[in-house]
Amino acid sequence: YAERLVPRSYIDLARQARRSYEQQIRLIVEHRKLPEQSLDENLIEQWLDEIAQMDSNNFQGNIGVGEREGRIYSSLVARRHALLSHGIGRSGDINAVQPKAAGSSLLNKLTNELVLDAIHILGLRTVTHALVIPMATGMTMTLCFLVLKKQRPKSRYVLWSRIDQKSCFKSILTANLEPIIIEQTETDCYLQTNISEFEKQIQQLNPEEICCIVSTTSCFAPRAIDNIQHLSQLCLTHSIPHVINNAYGLQSTKIVHEIEQSKRSNGRIDYIVQSTDKNFLVPVGGSIVLTYDSQSFDRLSHAYPGRASITPTTDMFITLLSMGKNGLLELVQKRKVLFTFFFDKLSQWALENNESVLSSKQFSPISIAISLKHLPNERLTELGSKLFTRRISGARVVKLGTKQKIESYEFTNYGAHSSSVQYSYLTVAAAIGIEESDIDIFMKKFNDVYQKLRRNETLDD
Repeated sequence: YAERLVPRSYIDLARQARRSYEQQIRLIVEHRKLPEQSLDENLIEQWLDEIAQMDSNNFQGNIGVGEREGRIYSSLVARRHALLSHGIGRSGDINAVQPKAAGSSLLNKLTNELVLDAIHILGLRTVTHALVIPMATGMTMTLCFLVLKKQRPKSRYVLWSRIDQKSCFKSILTANLEPIIIEQTETDCYLQTNISEFEKQIQQLNPEEICCIVSTTSCFAPRAIDNIQHLSQLCLTHSIPHVINNAYGLQSTKIVHEIEQSKRSNGRIDYIVQSTDKNFLVPVGGSIVLTYDSQSFDRLSHAYPGRASITPTTDMFITLLSMGKNGLLELVQKRKVLFTFFFDKLSQWALENNESVLSSKQFSPISIAISLKHLPNERLTELGSKLFTRRISGARVVKLGTKQKIESYEFTNYGAHSSSVQYSYLTVAAAIGIEESDIDIFMKKFNDVYQKLRRNETLDD
């Protein structure tokens, strides 16, 4: 009919363009894999609009007489959420298909497949299932613990390799489990997993009373990656579940390799939990759980009560298509190069200022710690605040002797992951998305503040 109004040759050109767009979409849906190159944002937006039109609340003339009909009062909110208002899942399964929301269900299923493909691209090729959960890592870990606790009704303990990050610890307490805190052991330049203490605790406790072992990969230096290969073998030997807190570990090829080797050597890993925002540059609010078998995957998806927000899923869908396979790999490789650049810069600075790098380039491949032994003790916390007022965010000062109480548990030298650290220190991170210019500006501002504090000068905000 359009040819009656516009010459057929022009219509054919438009039709070819349309088919090209449809072909790109068809290949993604058919193969459930990321495109090699990033998709144009207009194309992604058009696709999202078509997906949204598959939901009943967007049907022309739809009459909803139920209690949940996807109505949105604000047009601004509707546009912000691309008209996707039904969320994901149903009351019995977060991964279930909704009759009213074919589009949202398609988006959810496809995004989980694209995330799984991204995980394989990053190197975790033995993982078989990925699930985007609309909660940050702490609550998602709690969900994993509750699933495992249900499978092990006699269990009450969690063997936890100490990491001074509140959400990790509180996730255990929220699941009404008792943490057995395994302190780190010290080497010359980093903290490492106390394997002998894990073995001792397993011998002293009844393994049936241990809900799981929790290991951590990505963490603030000087704490190193946990020895997950050894821990996964312990879990296999004693039939104890193993949960890996891999909050921002997907961006590190070293961490990914350690997890992959642990599984390839037949170690036990039940769930791997990681953040969407820290690894894929999306807003806070989601996490990804990885598993190696359908039973573990189904138990987790069935455990989430009710429907869930589709927002973290939509953010991941848009971002992965915007990156494409090549864009994702480029980001990870760039981060790896800039970590070495940052580490070398700080090492040179430490040499010139008689300070020490307190972390290992090999075993702490994202975060870097540097001693502050020459700063007056009363001015240590001022370093962090003065950097922040100079628009440097993310740098953390860990002051020797700091105590922190979480419920009935008290930690000495909180923030340092160990009760026996010798120096106060500063940590920074070369995380995904960092630029070389960020590092250069940080070094200049950090050195300026450090030198003035070392001379005990007054700093203006």
